[in-house]
Amino acid sequence: MSSGVLSETSRDTRGSSTTKDPVPSVADAFGSLVFTDAEQERRLPKTVHQALRRTITRGEPLDASVADAVASALKDWAVEHGATHYTHWFQPLTGITAEKHDSFLAPTSDGRAVAEFSGKELVKGEPDASSFPSGGMRSTFEARGYTAWDPMSPPWLLKFGGAVTLVIPTAFVSWTGEALDKKTPLLRSMEAISTQAVRVLKLFGSHAERVVTTCGPEQEYFLIDREFYLSRPDLINAGRTLFGAKPPKGQELEDQYFGAIAERAMAFMSDVETELYKIGVPVKTRHNEVAPSQYEIAPIFENANVATDHQMMTMETMRRFAPKHGLACLLHEKPFAGVNGSGKHLNWSMSDDRGHNLLSPGTNPHDNLQFLVFCTAVLRAVNKWQGLLRASIASAGNDHRLGANEAPPAIISIFLGDMLTDIFEQIEKGRAKSSKQGGVLDTGVLVLPKLPRDTGDRNRTSPFAFTGNKFEFRAVSSNQSIAYPNIALNVAVTESLDYMATQLEKATAAGKSIEAAVADLLPKVIKENKRIIFNGNNYAKEWEKEAVKRGLLNQKNTVEALPNLIAKDVIGIFEKYKVLNEREVHARYEVMVETYNKTVNVEGQLMVLMANRYILPATFEYQKQLAQAVSAVKAAGGRSVEGRKTLDRLTKLADQFKGRTDKLEKALGHEGHGSAEQHAKHFRDVVVPAMSALREIGDELEAIVPHNIWPLATYREMLFIK
Repeated sequence: MSSGVLSETSRDTRGSSTTKDPVPSVADAFGSLVFTDAEQERRLPKTVHQALRRTITRGEPLDASVADAVASALKDWAVEHGATHYTHWFQPLTGITAEKHDSFLAPTSDGRAVAEFSGKELVKGEPDASSFPSGGMRSTFEARGYTAWDPMSPPWLLKFGGAVTLVIPTAFVSWTGEALDKKTPLLRSMEAISTQAVRVLKLFGSHAERVVTTCGPEQEYFLIDREFYLSRPDLINAGRTLFGAKPPKGQELEDQYFGAIAERAMAFMSDVETELYKIGVPVKTRHNEVAPSQYEIAPIFENANVATDHQMMTMETMRRFAPKHGLACLLHEKPFAGVNGSGKHLNWSMSDDRGHNLLSPGTNPHDNLQFLVFCTAVLRAVNKWQGLLRASIASAGNDHRLGANEAPPAIISIFLGDMLTDIFEQIEKGRAKSSKQGGVLDTGVLVLPKLPRDTGDRNRTSPFAFTGNKFEFRAVSSNQSIAYPNIALNVAVTESLDYMATQLEKATAAGKSIEAAVADLLPKVIKENKRIIFNGNNYAKEWEKEAVKRGLLNQKNTVEALPNLIAKDVIGIFEKYKVLNEREVHARYEVMVETYNKTVNVEGQLMVLMANRYILPATFEYQKQLAQAVSAVKAAGGRSVEGRKTLDRLTKLADQFKGRTDKLEKALGHEGHGSAEQHAKHFRDVVVPAMSALREIGDELEAIVPHNIWPLATYREMLFIK
């Protein structure tokens, strides 16, 4: 076996040898469908490649001649791989991605066609902008919108449905230049945080010129048999089950987590990973999650802009490959009541252009002043801008998950771990040292090695936890783009770094050493923001009471959380750091409120439909069969006591169910009454409780109506038949 290639040689009956085509290794396949830096260097003139690298690493603009050269090389590479079309791939405010495919082919005067692709076509596209949500920034008749090539996220090839398409990651803006997407403000926020982080680094003698935020989102999801999925209108249209009785066995035995992966799920994972490797997504981890039929995929850290693109590509690839294995991939935050929902834990940090992780404490965090400044800045940012962070992960789907038994509560707090908390406490008291150390973990088994002990345990209940060299934003939901949580974190930390840099610059300009300036500043900042630190059990009711005493926000639903987006101080920092202007902020608020309203309305309408067309007919059929059985026993001279009891109970439940269905249908008739905010409050206060009340009776009926009559796939089937 040679390095990087698996080969197999066999001999036929005549003695001649035949060699099968070599199977490429994972390392060889990785990035094979990406226009990588190595591919760019091979195909581009040296001066063009250097100019492109300066754009990618330093943010320098590209001139037209460079764009033309890149476009020509990119087209040649794509066509060699079988591409016939290209698309400007962007992320509008719908929460998913969008694309319009254009052919490379252009007709010639002699009746032939040639493949053409100019720098102008690479740099700018013009899709119709009118039908995308804009939060009032665009009128329906104002259709012009532009896609702008993002050279920092490499182009790649989509092979699907027999076609090969060159995918060019782009930003999406209006004719007025306002951001209509999620990439544009993310890139702006990364520029903003870089500027302020470099100010801090220079105070410590660093020569770094740029800082990037890095992240690695862990994606949780469910896989169920596609036949079951297709039998559930709620899963198809809402992404979650609106009815469903609790199965006899759920996750009580805790035998799913990290258990052996089922064969069909493993085949799906392998195919998805192979495809993701080809398009350059550095996926690392796969395992069973806590709930039955729940899994996780996680990548290695990378630039937050690229990571956001890769995360969208991951979700799309998972959805696309699931049917090939007879499966459906569910990315909703809570597809099944009564078992764990799904999150997207966003591991977040900062790195300079010299490769240093700014949130790595090093071997001796007690003396690492630069780390302590950056960590304190994050502490201050999360405390001061907790409302913004809470709003960034708000959605109708996440309302079902946050605060449930497997997810962080809606209260934003920070877990620092024992040693870091102790260090902060000592700094606040004016001391320089902490006695906390990691040490060595002795397992007590001679054949097992002694393990280095981490300086603190992990806390899976915390919404925002320090995990050694990064923070893990665990409250992010499984179905959302990670762009907005990244933007919120970047802007919050930008403001905090700006504050820290300003204070330290003033002190050093007055003659203080940086060590003295830090020693003066950190105790004050820690004291003002330490209320956000909580290392205990975030699920406990006692924490809710304690959080109220500390003055922390506890906004349990989307309707409460979203107004944080348009608070005066939040708009102020978005505008100050040129991430979003006031109109752009308000637009995102409007879109999120509208999305909440539409989501709950769709779910409510679906419940009414399923109640009237599925559950009630099945209930009436069983009611008829029971009545006939009771009558038959009576006609034979017997008494069907239990049959009569069951019939009476069923009749009562059917009447209650129909009454609650009608009540929900009436509650949904709120259209045209008041503002979007008033609609949202009505949905939260009237429609959602009516849906819960209807489900309660529907799930009780499922437990009574025979399986051969019940029209919907059950939890027992969906979660356990793999």
